[in-house]
Amino acid sequence: MKPLQQTASVRPADPAQAQTTQPSQAPQRRSTYFEAVAQYERGLEALQRHDYRTAIDLLEGVLRQYPEEKELHERVRLYLNICQRQAEQRAAAPQTVDERLYAATLAINGGQYDQAIAHLRLVRDEDPDNDHALYMLAVAHAQRDEHAEAVAHLERAIAINPENRALARNDPDLEPLRDDETFRAALEAPPSAQRPLDPKRRPFRSRPGR
Repeated sequence: MKPLQQTASVRPADPAQAQTTQPSQAPQRRSTYFEAVAQYERGLEALQRHDYRTAIDLLEGVLRQYPEEKELHERVRLYLNICQRQAEQRAAAPQTVDERLYAATLAINGGQYDQAIAHLRLVRDEDPDNDHALYMLAVAHAQRDEHAEAVAHLERAIAINPENRALARNDPDLEPLRDDETFRAALEAPPSAQRPLDPKRRPFRSRPGR
């Protein structure tokens, strides 16, 4: 009789090892996550349109309506801070003609001629015959040694209101133009066309002569 051959014993699989061989599954997303992301993306679209008020409402809604979506909140707060800063700056910007004229005056007095020109162009676009804005544009361009632009605005200001001619003759802010022939020609006028300057005409200009 042949001896019985021993069969190799089969050890049961290690449960821990079996688990490692199973494919990993992606974590399940809550349905509210996709809703929160959709609202977050609408907020970013509003930010790109510079509609800061709408963007703020949408982003704040994500924080308020989806408090469990913590991983999204950090990005929401980042863009929410940007929107709030931009909205505050827009609210502080001058809105009316008088506010822009005043802001332009402060900018000229502070030597910020680019900023002054930006304010004054908005006034000119809204009110093309505002001789005050045109005169101040002449001043700002003169201070930047942009003679052609300065004289063009001054000529237009004088055509609308001849009082600007007398004002320009003694304005130290126009000193860079004194040697310009077109500037001197703009200041020439027949005696009958000249009128006394109204001292109340230009309440915003406050910088003393240099």
